[in-house]
Amino acid sequence: MPKNRPTSFTVIAWLLIASSAVALAGFATSHGNSLAEDVMRQNPLPLLLQYGIGYFGLAVQVVCAIAILRGRPWGRLVYTGWGTMGLLIGFATSPVKTALIPGAVLFAVIVFFLFRPAGSAFLKAS
Repeated sequence: MPKNRPTSFTVIAWLLIASSAVALAGFATSHGNSLAEDVMRQNPLPLLLQYGIGYFGLAVQVVCAIAILRGRPWGRLVYTGWGTMGLLIGFATSPVKTALIPGAVLFAVIVFFLFRPAGSAFLKAS
């Protein structure tokens, strides 16, 4: 583990891993839950595609978090790209767009810290 890793990188990576675990549990319990699936059906994307994107996104987030911990520059790029794409899909298809705002703000804060000079220096040195 590199000693010069910014604290923000460590906090962000573990936050991403922990939030993925919580989201996985919540997402898994939505299967067969008629109330949750009724809300999901308000989205124009088919349920199966929504589940697929959700599970794939969680895997991407965990892989990116591990890459960030290990100082891999592609980790922050993939996280930023996937997160941006997810927000665009969400804002295009979600029936309740205001529900996406807290996640969008958190995403912006995370990206801000990932691209600060200390983070860039850490990734160049790794």
